[in-house]
Amino acid sequence: MTSSADAAGGVDIETAGSLTTDVLVIGSGPAGGGAALALATLGVDHLMITKYRWTANTPRAHLTNQRTVEIFRDLGISDDVLAQSTPHALLGDTVFCTSLAGDEIGRLRTFGTHPARVADHALASPSPLCDIPQTLLEPIVVGHAASRGSRIRFDTEYLGLEQDADGVTVRCRDRLTGAEFTIRAKYVIGADGGRSRVAADLGLPFEGEMDTAGSMNIVFHADLTHLVEHRPSNLYWVLQPGSDVGGIGMGVVRMVRPWNEWMAIWGYDIDAPPPELDDAEATKIVHELLGDASIPVTIRSTSLWGNNKMWATRYRSGRVFCAGDAVHRHPPSNGLGSNTSIQDSYNLAWKLAYVLRGAAGEGLLDSYDVERAPVGKQIVLRANKSIEQFGPIFEALGLSDGAEPEVMRARIDARLDDTPEAAEQRVKLRDALELKNYEFNTHGVELGQRYASGAVVPDGTPEPEYTRDPELYYHPTTWPGARLPHVWLVERETGRKVSTHDVVGKGRFGLLTGISGGAWADAAAKVADQIGVEIAAHVIGPGRELTDAYEDWARAREVAESGCVLVRPDGHVAWRSASLVDDPVAELARTLAAVLSL
Repeated sequence: MTSSADAAGGVDIETAGSLTTDVLVIGSGPAGGGAALALATLGVDHLMITKYRWTANTPRAHLTNQRTVEIFRDLGISDDVLAQSTPHALLGDTVFCTSLAGDEIGRLRTFGTHPARVADHALASPSPLCDIPQTLLEPIVVGHAASRGSRIRFDTEYLGLEQDADGVTVRCRDRLTGAEFTIRAKYVIGADGGRSRVAADLGLPFEGEMDTAGSMNIVFHADLTHLVEHRPSNLYWVLQPGSDVGGIGMGVVRMVRPWNEWMAIWGYDIDAPPPELDDAEATKIVHELLGDASIPVTIRSTSLWGNNKMWATRYRSGRVFCAGDAVHRHPPSNGLGSNTSIQDSYNLAWKLAYVLRGAAGEGLLDSYDVERAPVGKQIVLRANKSIEQFGPIFEALGLSDGAEPEVMRARIDARLDDTPEAAEQRVKLRDALELKNYEFNTHGVELGQRYASGAVVPDGTPEPEYTRDPELYYHPTTWPGARLPHVWLVERETGRKVSTHDVVGKGRFGLLTGISGGAWADAAAKVADQIGVEIAAHVIGPGRELTDAYEDWARAREVAESGCVLVRPDGHVAWRSASLVDDPVAELARTLAAVLSL
């Protein structure tokens, strides 16, 4: 039995029980869905499978940072994402308290909502960060992928794979019928989560450990407007040492939708038997965290999970690549998990597209794990460090010595006293809360990645130094490997503002130069014809299609007006030239050949 590729919607059905495609994506979460969306947008023949019947059924991931919204902007879905998200302004009064109705210990301005950080974020990106639960984000991503040509099979379980010189044969099971079949692909992306069978089958090397602590999620509905509207945030941290609901003495009430849908997160001893979580017990825990048992609560779901501290040192084995939680496994602290997963796939998708269409050599694919594995390690270690940074808060409040619960509660109350000891305690608590900025304000981590790989050509200049903390603050630069800085340009014909990010990307290389560097634009057209890639070249200056109305590009470009900045399809700088050279065609051809491993 055979049928055409057209009848299969781009996936050839060779025989009954066998499919072929260029790229098989295993998993439909942030990494898998992100890969499918990027591949579909780039016109790559692919198939996505997931063992589940639909997308995420719990609102696990939620914070969507500026870099990810920029990616969605490039892929044309940011308007839909932002329309269903909680606005940035409602995310930032992160509260530490004994319960939502109880004593407030302190607050932090988080996720860039401090007035000074609002400016940092506005200057850094055309895209705001936002909060959108995974239950709403995944259908947007997967839905747009399907509308652009993704072939998606739910209830389809990965069983195993075999590689050869020409491709990968993947064994699958239809979970509705039990029938087994194979999919033949040129490349495979394993995006099957934190217990990845693909990564295990590949034998990818990992460091760290799994299940370092236990946590439970309780999704519930309750109108908490009266407790939170005056201090809007997506996180409310509750310290309850010795709470009679068990746990480790600290929990979180997390906003899912303001202000009636929530998730309670509470720890438990992972070395003890897992707790029994029926609706009555879940309601009891929620009421303890809220501090008011009279509030009507409807439990929607409960689940147990383990905190992990594990990362892969390599993301690729032959023709199979892993992305997302499959290769970086960590607690949700910092809110970087799903963001990094989507960014993994965005990095990989354009490289696969170029190799599959013959515009790049196989060596381009080597840059994927070289660039992304250091990022994965960084966020795993950072998320776990953020948990450790609660220690100073416990110490400042006198909660770290295992005293009786009554004693610890009295120590919390002691900070109210007019005594030298209480004054010292208040100073320690202020310093301890300030340390949590590293968890909740991660701007440098989000936007400051600087790649070093074969897909980046150095320009001979030293890496720019950081003038502020590189994790808390983003340092814009056009140094090769860095993300292209955002500034607003103006279209001459319409007068409309456009970001530097809007004139590059979209699956193409971009080149930005000034009036005295116009020869670079001419060279880009010639080189594009020579090697068969699209280069969107823009001359920026008065009287040209794009004007630097605020002179911000002149300040940000770090090259002369006659120089140029070459930008990869993923928005990272591939190379730059300080000024015009004698033979820009040869220089640009040489550079692109190196980047594309031609």
